[in-house]
Amino acid sequence: MHNVKCGDNDTFRVYECGSEGPVVFFLHGGGFSALSWSLLSSTLSGLVTCQCAAVDIRGHGDSSTSDDTDLSAERLSSDVGNIVKEMYGDDPPPIILIGHSMGGAIAVHAAFRNLIPSLIGLVIIDVVEGTAMDSLSSMQSFLKGRPKVFKSLEQGIEWCVRSGQVRNVESARVSMVGQLKRVETEETATAELDHQFVTGSHSEGTSTIMEEDEDESNANPTKEELQPSEKNANSSPTSDSRTQPEFKTPAVPVTLNEDSHHYTWRIDLGKTEPFWRGWFEGLSTKFLSCVVPKMLLLAGVDRLDKELTIGQMQGKFQMQVLPQCGHAVHEDSPDRVAEVLATFLVRHKVAPPTADFHRTFPSC
Repeated sequence: MHNVKCGDNDTFRVYECGSEGPVVFFLHGGGFSALSWSLLSSTLSGLVTCQCAAVDIRGHGDSSTSDDTDLSAERLSSDVGNIVKEMYGDDPPPIILIGHSMGGAIAVHAAFRNLIPSLIGLVIIDVVEGTAMDSLSSMQSFLKGRPKVFKSLEQGIEWCVRSGQVRNVESARVSMVGQLKRVETEETATAELDHQFVTGSHSEGTSTIMEEDEDESNANPTKEELQPSEKNANSSPTSDSRTQPEFKTPAVPVTLNEDSHHYTWRIDLGKTEPFWRGWFEGLSTKFLSCVVPKMLLLAGVDRLDKELTIGQMQGKFQMQVLPQCGHAVHEDSPDRVAEVLATFLVRHKVAPPTADFHRTFPSC
C-alpha cells in the first residue's frame, strides 16, 4: 500500500502485489474501494506471473484530491492515465485494465482515449450500457434504501453480507472497510485501522460478525448463517475461502459494544447523479472500438444489450458468464473470476502460467 501523487494536490491510494510480469490494473465500482480486489488479486497472482495494482478512484477510499466531487468520465479516465504515468514513467510495462461497474466504464473511456500507451488487454465486469442506462431511474431509490449510519464496522460488514451486496464473508470483511468513514472525525475506516495496528492499541476482538439485536446465546453466528438468504440474493453464495489476501489491510477484528464509533459511507453516491449518464452513454460502441483483446464478464446473460450481442456473435470480444453471483462478481467468487482472468491472459500470451494454473473456463 502506498500513495501516488499526481500534480500538486491529487494523491491516490494504490495497493500492489507481485514484482514481475504485466500489470493487471484494477478499477473498482462506485462506492467501493481498491480493497474490493484484494482476494481476487491474491488468487490471480498465484495462477499467472503478473503484478496487480488497484487504485482508490477519486472521491473514494483513501485518495484525496483537489476536487473529490468531479467524477465525470473524462476526469476519472484522465486520473487513470496520470496515475499510470506517475507510477511507471514514460516506459510503462504491458498493462491490462480491469474494471467493475463504474470502474469498468472508466476503463473503457481510458482505453478509448488511448490514455495508456502500453495497454494490451481490457476486461469489464458486469457493466453493460443498456442495462446501466435502464437502471438509472431507480438508482436514487436504491441508495436511499441503504442504512445511513452503522454503529460499528462489524455491523456494516454484516449488512453488506445479509443485504447481498457481497455474498462472500471473507471478501466483505476486507472490502467494506474501504467504503466507510467515521462520522465523528471523517477519518476513513482503513486509516483508523492502520493507526490501531501501528500503535498496537486495538483490542483482540472476535473473528465472527455479531448480531446487534440478538441475545447472547446467538451472538456468534456461523459463516453459513451469515450468508444472504434467497430473498436477498436470489441464489446461493459461493464458497471461496481465501483468507490471506496479498493486500495488507487486515480483516476487521472489531466487536460491537456500547463504546463503538459510528460509521457512514465514505462517498455520498446520490450526489454523483449528474455524472451517471456520462459514465455509461455510448459505452458499448467505445468498448467494441478498442483494438486490444477484450473480455466481458457478466453475472447473467440477460444483461447483454443488442449492440454487444451482435459484437459477441461477430467475435469482437470474449464473454464469460458466472451464474449464482451478484453484481460484485469478483467479490462473490474471487477464485472463479481469477481462473477466468488467468485463462484470458494465458490465451492471449500476455502472462505465463504458474504451476498452479489449470484452465477450466473456455471463454465464448
